[in-house]
Amino acid sequence: MSLTNNADPRTSSVRYRDLARLAWRHGRSDLLSDAGLGDFAFGDEDGPVGDSSMAEQLTHDLEALGPTFVKLGQLLSTRYDLLPPAYTTALARLQDEVEPFGFEEVREIVEADLGAELRHLYSDFDTEPLAAASLGQVHRATLRNGREVAVKVQRPGVRDRVRADMEVLGRLAATADKRTAAGRRYGLEKLLAQFGRSLAGELDYRREARNLLRFRDLAQGYDLLLVPQPVSSHTSGRVLTMDLVEGRKVTDVGRLGLLDVDARPIVEQLFSFYLTMMLDEGVIHADPHPGNLLLTDDGRLALIDFGMVATVAPRLQDHVLKLMLAIGDGDGEETARALASMGHPLPDYDAAAFRDDVTHLVSEAINAGSDLQVGTVLVELSRLSGAHGLRPPAEMSMIGKALLNLDEATVHLDPDFSPTRALRDNVGGMMTRGMRLRAGGLMSAAVEAKEFTEMLPKRANRILDNLAEGEFHVQVHAIDEERLHTVLQRVANRITFGMVIAATILGAALLARAPGGTQVLGLPVVALVFFVLAVLAGVALTAWIVATDRKVARTERERRGRRGVV
Repeated sequence: MSLTNNADPRTSSVRYRDLARLAWRHGRSDLLSDAGLGDFAFGDEDGPVGDSSMAEQLTHDLEALGPTFVKLGQLLSTRYDLLPPAYTTALARLQDEVEPFGFEEVREIVEADLGAELRHLYSDFDTEPLAAASLGQVHRATLRNGREVAVKVQRPGVRDRVRADMEVLGRLAATADKRTAAGRRYGLEKLLAQFGRSLAGELDYRREARNLLRFRDLAQGYDLLLVPQPVSSHTSGRVLTMDLVEGRKVTDVGRLGLLDVDARPIVEQLFSFYLTMMLDEGVIHADPHPGNLLLTDDGRLALIDFGMVATVAPRLQDHVLKLMLAIGDGDGEETARALASMGHPLPDYDAAAFRDDVTHLVSEAINAGSDLQVGTVLVELSRLSGAHGLRPPAEMSMIGKALLNLDEATVHLDPDFSPTRALRDNVGGMMTRGMRLRAGGLMSAAVEAKEFTEMLPKRANRILDNLAEGEFHVQVHAIDEERLHTVLQRVANRITFGMVIAATILGAALLARAPGGTQVLGLPVVALVFFVLAVLAGVALTAWIVATDRKVARTERERRGRRGVV
């Protein structure tokens, strides 16, 4: 994959053409039919797994479209509730390695953003990058004080290119939400907005520097985990300078290399750290693939690349905690209840069938014993939710993806490690964190209690006064009275109009039997006029009924679609 050094010069019309070609090619595949997007399904494939060859083709097509679509594919790889397994697997392998851009451009960006010449900022700066990705590339350097660092430099023009792509995608998503059932069902515009926020954060290296500081603080209690420290004086929106971490990717270390590593303590700390991040601090490393985990020479595990970080709301943290505890206990019904409380039911949601399938899945997972992987179970639960019309929150899919990648790394480091046993070992701490009153929540509850105490006497006096004066009213919003009134009025109008037409036809038939008078086509003129009026009125009534019924049906679909949007 290659990128030009400047923003993509192609016009929006050409971009629309590229996307139309992509939609035409994959709209015929099982990508959409398996996801339940019947409005776009042209083929006969309806298998639940997906076509692996078409999934790989989609991956290559997204790579060819550039950085925006590479990142979009990586995000879609976490949406197990939307895409078939073959596609999420293929998209998870999206390559983010591209040809590097020239060193002179690197120099220009660094000097423009940091406000000084390169030789005054760094005593040494390698001209060849250590790695190059779609959004930027990393160079080895040394600060003037001798500190070895890694410098990430953003690819020139990438912001303009991403901005143009997002505008095109935004228009398409808005059109799909308004004009297609698939758009209304899945809320494509909202999904795209979430992706845009994530991508905007990844394009701001100052935010990544803040993420590094936050995760470094979280890792203070884990002596075997390492997070590089950023250098704030050498960091800007397009340049990030941080400690250089020497190490090997976890997946590049073979079985022989692991013999010299005491992997069990590292794996236990890594698993505990991820649980703490998600269920206590409410943050998720949204791109935690094993390539971002490095084994250092001193026997520690370094976590790198914190450009994509998502947050988990406190309410959702509690639900996820309940969910994981229910899975650990093998309680399928409690697992289904926890999932239902987190998700957004669509019109076709079947609670009973969903509960039965979740119970079966959890039972099978528990029977797997030590082979059970928490991430795999969460991923399958996300898929099951989507299949039954229950749309889980996006954070749920990210948690499943994070734990799935964590399972891959831990199994590689220590094949005998049992995530379920580690989960049970951490239950005590998780319960403590789940039951602990947060300072913000405590203050909010105090304010609510204060307001309730102040307003209670006044509200009680008002209720008693209304009771004494006979003016106490209770409103029950059981039905939409205005809508019911409109429907009844429409029915009455149709019946009345039909009776008038019937009376006109009957009168014309009686006049046709009257002798004498001017006749046309063997009928009296007056009778013929009434017959014509009756026919025209009947046609008008039919057209009115069809038009209004279609309008009402379209409005109802839009209302249900908005209610079912993720």
